[in-house]
Amino acid sequence: MFDFLFGLLSHDLGIDLGTANTLVYVRGKGIVIREPSVVARHRKTKQVVAIGREAKRMLGKTPQAIEALRPLKDGVIADFDATAAMLTHYIKLVHQQPKRRGLPSIPRPKVVIGIPSGVTEVERRAVQEAAIMAGAREAYLIEEPMAAAIGAGLPIQESSGSFICDIGGGTSEIAVLSLGGIVVNRSIRIAGDEMDEAIVSFIRLKYSVLIGEQTAEAIKIAVGSAYPAAKEDRQTVVRGRDIETGLPKSIRVGEAEIREALAQVVREIVEAISETIEETPPELVGDIMEHGIVLAGGGSLIRGIDKLIAVELKLPVWVTDDPQTAVVRGCGKLLDDEVLLGKVKVAARKV
Repeated sequence: MFDFLFGLLSHDLGIDLGTANTLVYVRGKGIVIREPSVVARHRKTKQVVAIGREAKRMLGKTPQAIEALRPLKDGVIADFDATAAMLTHYIKLVHQQPKRRGLPSIPRPKVVIGIPSGVTEVERRAVQEAAIMAGAREAYLIEEPMAAAIGAGLPIQESSGSFICDIGGGTSEIAVLSLGGIVVNRSIRIAGDEMDEAIVSFIRLKYSVLIGEQTAEAIKIAVGSAYPAAKEDRQTVVRGRDIETGLPKSIRVGEAEIREALAQVVREIVEAISETIEETPPELVGDIMEHGIVLAGGGSLIRGIDKLIAVELKLPVWVTDDPQTAVVRGCGKLLDDEVLLGKVKVAARKV
């Protein structure tokens, strides 16, 4: 009874705590926050200076007294204090207490958080602890491929098999789902971050120009490609430091070059999908052949990655609508479905 009343009064949240971006869904309102998972703070006092976009602009540009960092690495918490500070900031943004005297305080929110399927028990507890410290009254953890499948509208509770591949910033989550559970899954720590690193290495080796990860990400978004297209005239100007002279240098790179840079990372993702299919029960393979592979996550926006997977595996492949928000939309749907939440949660904690 009390949980029901709290649910009516509080702003329950669905959170995609991603390596690259954090998205927050508020029950009844939709996605209200979409910010980079970056925190800037003083090195000595640990006082937070900036969070989100403002902090991301500081990456690689901070003075000695300030550090700008990404508190999550490969989908798990690398810096607990920074993660807790980030979660606290976002929960307070959407769950501010009334300031007028005489009004009752808003109950603490229930929070559903998407996590990689390959995390350890210790890593799960760290996420729950961070959510409780940030002000949640209940913290439910959902595996990201399950949340992405729910967000994409796949029939996960039916006996037919659904195949989801969520290519995020730190991990690629691959899973076959049936009857409300994960039948086969694979979580590899090869995703968007590794694509950025591959572009940095390629530019350094081919042009002797040193660029940062933010520049590499901008190149990936501008001319990133996984499969040859009919028109390959996309180019972008890259500015960095000449390794030989130490002076600034501008170069122009094309789509074909960046596809070459990304080839090995994309190949490993395709191989992981292939290995997951090999482990899938034969009856479910038939369903996958009929319904295809669904791609979600920011990595699925790489031009032609769906065509490459379809050609390599000889299966239909399609990208879900707004793939970057699939996980957080799935978490949001679970806020309204207590029965399904009870089935698919991997951990739960109440204050």
